[in-house]
Amino acid sequence: MTVRKPLKMATRGTSPDGSKQERRKNNRFLVTVPIEASWRGSDGLAFKSPAVARQVNQNGGLLEMETYPEVGSRITLTNFLSAESAEARVLATPNSREGVSRGIVIELITPSESFWGVNLQVKKTSVELQKLENSLRSEGIDFRLLNEFRDTVDYIRTAALAVQQLRERQLHGRDDSEIASVLVAERVRRTMNLCLEVTTDIDAGKVSSETKGVDELYRSLEDVCDRLRHLLKSREPGRFVTTRS
Repeated sequence: MTVRKPLKMATRGTSPDGSKQERRKNNRFLVTVPIEASWRGSDGLAFKSPAVARQVNQNGGLLEMETYPEVGSRITLTNFLSAESAEARVLATPNSREGVSRGIVIELITPSESFWGVNLQVKKTSVELQKLENSLRSEGIDFRLLNEFRDTVDYIRTAALAVQQLRERQLHGRDDSEIASVLVAERVRRTMNLCLEVTTDIDAGKVSSETKGVDELYRSLEDVCDRLRHLLKSREPGRFVTTRS
């Protein structure tokens, strides 16, 4: 008599947040996009619920929400940041699939990357730029150029995130001065780094009096230095002398 072994159900990998990974053709990107979902229940009643898109791609994604429609429902999604709307169908809910515990999995009727806004674009661009950086490193690109490339990429990420956060705070009527301060501090940091790079170029003889833009650079730095002295003289009046009144 042949003894049959019990069948084992296929399992899916686990994401960092503890949810089960789905098998899909396109990778999802971690984002934070405020969404409003609206749909009609089986009894015809209209429902609306706030949601937050957490993992998305052009085909759909995972939405965190407290109240959710049934599997197979067609829903309308509205991006709070852009006011753009899209139609979608519900593929999974916490009641229908293991690993979906805090919301629903949806599929956009018409695939769209733009619906998710700048957040997704920045995430995708960051991945591509990281690949480019790895390629540049493997090809032995000058270390200073590689650092400058990395610094530029970091600034793009910071600025894009700040734009999104500013938009979110404006929508909720919240103060945005903290984000503005972060951007100012980032500009100061980048300016210091650029000044150090230019100083290195001057010392290495790569900058001359004929280099394009040096006159404008000198006047800009002179103006900035004078304004900074004006700001700092209250701390040490004898040290910082300024021509400004």
